[in-house]
Amino acid sequence: MDKEQQAVDTLYKTHFGKMVTAMLQFSRDIDLEMAEDLVQDAFYAALSTWKNNGIPDNPAGWAYKVCRNNAINSLKRKNAFKNPFEGDIAIVGATEQDESIFDDRKIQLLFACAHPSLSPKMRVVITLKYVANLRVESISRALGMTIDGIDKILARAKQRIKMESIFLKEPSPRQLKMRLPVVHKIIYLIFNEGYRAGSGKEIIREELCEESLIMTKSLLDNHISNEDTAALYALLLFNAARLGARFTAAGELSDLEEQDRTLWDGDLIALGSYYLNQSKIENISCYHYEAAIAYLHCKAKSFADTDWATISQLYVLLLQDNPNPFIELNYAISLYYDSQKQEAFSLLHDLQQTFLEQYYLLHAALGKLYLLEGEYHKSNLHLTKALALTNFQAEKEFVRKMLLKN
Repeated sequence: MDKEQQAVDTLYKTHFGKMVTAMLQFSRDIDLEMAEDLVQDAFYAALSTWKNNGIPDNPAGWAYKVCRNNAINSLKRKNAFKNPFEGDIAIVGATEQDESIFDDRKIQLLFACAHPSLSPKMRVVITLKYVANLRVESISRALGMTIDGIDKILARAKQRIKMESIFLKEPSPRQLKMRLPVVHKIIYLIFNEGYRAGSGKEIIREELCEESLIMTKSLLDNHISNEDTAALYALLLFNAARLGARFTAAGELSDLEEQDRTLWDGDLIALGSYYLNQSKIENISCYHYEAAIAYLHCKAKSFADTDWATISQLYVLLLQDNPNPFIELNYAISLYYDSQKQEAFSLLHDLQQTFLEQYYLLHAALGKLYLLEGEYHKSNLHLTKALALTNFQAEKEFVRKMLLKN
């Protein structure tokens, strides 16, 4: 990849959503579809122009100027041009866009994506598109959906965004406070999508984790946060610290027991510990419990040294506030390693009566635990079921390795 293409890709990754919003604010006669076209055209122009004239000192400002000029020309052709400087973003005589304004807009976009008129799925998809600046193909891979499915969600979301001018209205302080829990949930879901196993070579998954960390840190840096934000950041840091050990050099998935803990990032663990301490309050949230559990995993020198008794107790408290089959699955696993094997298997079999019966990890967990118990026939049944329930090659190879032990 040449340096001009790399510069354009970087510009897309960092500024796509913010520049789209800048175009929407530039004129009321620019709709979301036109704004996206203007930005895309600017990127195409950048690629050809920069090859001949070199990459400018401020690529974002250069692209914004092209967008603005193209917008004026387009509006003139449509006889719709009124005042290109009606918003607080387009300034008379401006030739480049201030990076700090773009940074402020990222926070505005994040809270716009948490608008109550949007469905949970819409919120995640448009956050990935306009805040994380991911292309549709990348979003579809990250969420395990078809491109057509993502396009349909985006089409419905764009209609709602246009009807209610969602990207143009800056949330009030009261709205920011009300939407903060939704923003936390969006960030949490995006990180989980990135963290879940796919292929160690799928860069997109690391990007999702990185974007989640960046968005949470932006909330903290801009003081649009509370103790839950700090706890969420701690949780993400603890989990991110272990990313480098989740896959071997050969791209094979390693579970927690097999991971090389020397590859865990000590600096991220220390930073997570700091923010977990900063998050202490009387009203503990689910992020506090999950961060505490992740901390105990990071603190353990080995899998055998893990404080499973405390972890299982934390899961009990977490389930009281947030009853959830996925959390119950992790709770059951913690019970097994806390030597409460009968209770663990009982809970895992209860979970088979829920939608988790069609979930890869439930059967992978049952397969592994039965393998440890020497019940090879039961292990084989569940591992075979797990193999059929995942489309990710790394997960399939992980299950096949366990099947060979039966």
